[in-house]
Amino acid sequence: MNMKLATSTTIKEEQFSLEIFQDPFNKRIRIDDYQGNVNQALERAEQLASNLLAEKLIVKGRREHFSSFLEKGYRLEGCIDHYFLGSDCYFFTKYFTLERQTSPHLLKEDTTINEIYNLPRKVEIKPPPVQYKLIKATQNDAEALALLYGQVFQVYPTPLNDPEYIKDTMSAGTIYYCFKREDQIVSAASAEVNQFYKNAELTDCATLVEHRKYGLMKLLLQSLEQELINNGIYCSYSIARALSFGMNAALYQLGYHYRGRLINNCYIFDKIENMNIWVKNLSDMPISRQ
Repeated sequence: MNMKLATSTTIKEEQFSLEIFQDPFNKRIRIDDYQGNVNQALERAEQLASNLLAEKLIVKGRREHFSSFLEKGYRLEGCIDHYFLGSDCYFFTKYFTLERQTSPHLLKEDTTINEIYNLPRKVEIKPPPVQYKLIKATQNDAEALALLYGQVFQVYPTPLNDPEYIKDTMSAGTIYYCFKREDQIVSAASAEVNQFYKNAELTDCATLVEHRKYGLMKLLLQSLEQELINNGIYCSYSIARALSFGMNAALYQLGYHYRGRLINNCYIFDKIENMNIWVKNLSDMPISRQ
């Protein structure tokens, strides 16, 4: 599947402005921010979605505009606590094809969430064998990271198998932590930081199959969380494959709370999938004694 790169643009009109994430590979448009007249902004966003033949429009909305989105026919699919400098973000969506707005996996995924919430909230996280070395990745690690992501994901929403793309994300502020074993990166995760609104998405989680029995991902996510706290970022969230029991369970046991599901959100592994939203207020974490 050919990767069509996403682009971010800003539209400014007399009565509104929009920050738009155009994602042709996933056949969607996301409005990451808006100001001014909400109704006019939504009309322009829908016009753009139609022009680009997008199947899904996602808007990161605010509480005070809740009724405006409902009036315009949007559905609420989830939220992120404290996303906008302490105010909550609501994911409002509109679909333009029947196939895109329906999923046969919803009941199974609901069952998965119920099962996860019956797990113990916290589990002991043991250090891995000494052969595994935890590092904060630099641009010198970009090729090894790209190799890992290319091995783990047949399809991914972003071109993480491209070292230059990874370098670009690092330059833009994304933080990567990884485990190396014998100079090979075998597990990695990142935090995509929004400095303006003081939030971060924990994402790009990947571990080679033969190294998944040591709980490496939980340790990586904890390291990223501490890095965020050190930089004054307390709103942490993650968007996980709804079909992945292990990743959702890991987030739950790290203290994250389920906040909804984005239907047919993006192509990952070998198909388009639903994605669960998990959030955590890092300011509630115990003070580190390190």
